[in-house]
Formats: sequence, C-alpha cells, structure tokens
Amino acid sequence: MQNLSWDWTLWILARNTVAVLLFYGVFELRLYVQRAQGTRFKYNAKFPSDTPRQGHFFGRQDLDNSSRTFGSGVPIWSAYEILILWVFANGWVPMASLTGNIWWLLAVLVIAKIYHEAHFYLVHRLLHIDWLYHRVHSVHHRAVNPSPWSSLSMHPVEHLLYFSGALVHLVIYSHPLLAIYQLCHAGFGAIGGHFGFDKVETGDDQAIDTESYDHYLHHEYFEVNYASGLVPFDRWFDTWHDGTPEADARMQARHRCREPA
Repeated sequence: MQNLSWDWTLWILARNTVAVLLFYGVFELRLYVQRAQGTRFKYNAKFPSDTPRQGHFFGRQDLDNSSRTFGSGVPIWSAYEILILWVFANGWVPMASLTGNIWWLLAVLVIAKIYHEAHFYLVHRLLHIDWLYHRVHSVHHRAVNPSPWSSLSMHPVEHLLYFSGALVHLVIYSHPLLAIYQLCHAGFGAIGGHFGFDKVETGDDQAIDTESYDHYLHHEYFEVNYASGLVPFDRWFDTWHDGTPEADARMQARHRCREPA
C-alpha cells in the first residue's frame, strides 16, 4: 500500500460496495420491498414508493437514495480509507503497535465513538446553516419518510464532511485498524436513524428496537435531534425533541424567538 495502484484500491472500493449492498439491502428488501411486517411499528404508514416525489431520480426515493449511496457515498468512504492506509504504509505518521500499545489503543477505541458523536453533531449543525442547507444538506432531507437507503443518501460535499472524522487517526497516535473502524462506524451506523420502523420483527412476538425515532423526528421537523444520542448534545443545546406536545411547544417557542420583530 506504499504505492497507489488499482489492484488494492479497487479491492477496497469493491469490498465496501458489496458490504453496503448486503447490509442496507437486506433491510430495504425485507421492510420496504417485501413489506414483511406491513406497517406494524412504522412511524409513517405510507411507503416512499407509493408516493413519488419531485426532486428524486426517476421520481422514486429508493432509486434516488441508492444512487447517491453508491454514486458518491461509498466511493468517498473508500477514498478516505485508501488515503489513510497509504499514509500509514509510507510511515508519514507514527503508528501505535497492536501489542505494545494495547491499552492506549483500547482507550482510543472507546473515545472514537464519543468523538464520532461530537464530530457528527458539529458537522450536522454546520449543514443546517441556511446557505449550506439549501445547497448541500437538503439532498438528504428530501427523504421526509426515510428508509434504509436514505442513510447514506447525501450530497457529495456532505459525504466529504461526514466521513472526514476518520482523519483524526492521522493526527493522534493510532492504528489504521481504528481508522477503518471509524469509517465503518460512520458508514454502517447511519442506518440507526433511518429504518422508518420503531421495531424490526424477528419472529413471532419478537422484535428488535431500532432506536431510530429521534432521527425520524429530525427528518420530520428538521431543526431538532441533531445528534445520535450517545452524548446528550441536543439536551445541552436545547434542540431535543421526544415527540411529546411539550417538546413541540418548546420547538415552536424557539422558532418564534428567531422571527424578526
């Protein structure tokens, strides 16, 4: 990997493409194509494919979202991974030993999840500035009724910002495996807020909580629930919404405070 060549770089792109296709595709297939559990536990009783919307490729959300996922999301994710591995392979940044620095790397592993939350919150708030929202982030918010393919459906600029958190491993004493973990955490973890279902049924009287309601409300109301919930940034900065009338009243009050006199 000291030399950039097609053999290993294309392998990384192909691996990530297949992984995303399988991971997101299985949920999209079961919940939205086969509709295996109907609308049970679904936040919005309508399915995106039943209500074509302008602004989506071919007027279909699933085609639009999957095209953006594989058109820029996976390639940019893979480009970051290739860049980081290339830099580490050339020794341009120090690399911690897996055996000699195990406790330090375990600490970095724990901190990496908290760092991802902080990075995501800051980038997300940045993207909701009017100028950036209308030119960049509005692409993601076209999925008002999100599905798994909506998870990585973004403008290329947002993909660049979203996956940039992994670059921190080039400025701290780390290891490329942790950088790959950081990218995978961002790439696969995005589905958490985009199932569109509160629970995914796994059998008779059995279901798994998706914990996606908070981010579903973000797609519904736009200016609430910017973080993923691990660190209570939204509570700290008064952007929390739990779906109750009281939270709705607080949101409306914030909007009135911003309106010109």
